[in-house]
Amino acid sequence: MGAEQPVVTSPIRRVAVLGTGLMGTSVAAAAARAGQATIGWDLDPGTAARAAALAGFESAETSAEAVRDADLVVVCTPIPTIGAHVAAALTENPRAVVTDVGSIMGSVSREVTSRTPPAHLARFVAGHPMGGSERSGPEHASASVLDGIVWVLSPLAATDPTAVRTLESWVEGLGARPVVMSADRHDRLVAFVSHLPQVASTALMGLAAAEESDEPELLLLAAGGFRDLTRLAASDPGLWSAILLANGEQIAAAIDATGS
Repeated sequence: MGAEQPVVTSPIRRVAVLGTGLMGTSVAAAAARAGQATIGWDLDPGTAARAAALAGFESAETSAEAVRDADLVVVCTPIPTIGAHVAAALTENPRAVVTDVGSIMGSVSREVTSRTPPAHLARFVAGHPMGGSERSGPEHASASVLDGIVWVLSPLAATDPTAVRTLESWVEGLGARPVVMSADRHDRLVAFVSHLPQVASTALMGLAAAEESDEPELLLLAAGGFRDLTRLAASDPGLWSAILLANGEQIAAAIDATGS
């Protein structure tokens, strides 16, 4: 797997984060907490400015500016845009390790492979920190979001082993636990433990809302169990639409398994 000579020759001292929502800002804050110079960029300059003020990192005007001098680039943009940002970062900075925090790995890895010259693929490792919440935006971010969580890493066949080891060490330094597995296995497992619960929560909340039109006191009777089961329904619908579309086959299989 990977090139004969390692493509990563220095430790991670400078981190670029592309996308400063909940997870991007949390990653930036954790990197800054670990003593790394951190720079962030977001398509929305207002979001980037708020995130930088909250998490104490430098804000870049463009994504190219953010990645230029980075040792590590972490792409935290919406799933439909991850592949393009990863490919651009790999090309614009020929020495940085590049990863992402997407909830889906198979489709992202395939898109990165199709968009990126083969020589640059040795520095890409797909990633998914298994943390966060139903809330969104930098206002709800914190370095503590990453404390103790599992952070899945899925290298390509072309990924240099040195890039994987470098990223594992960095993840541990942020307080998380790196776990390496294939992209397809990751997507199958998270369909059961992450995506299916989201579908069930949203469906239950939708059913209760429909029933409430005839029974206005319905939610007055809802206790802690109902609130626990429907908490995920408050998640960003745009984010989850992209996740469900990207992992639809595995989620459908998980739903089918519940009736077997």
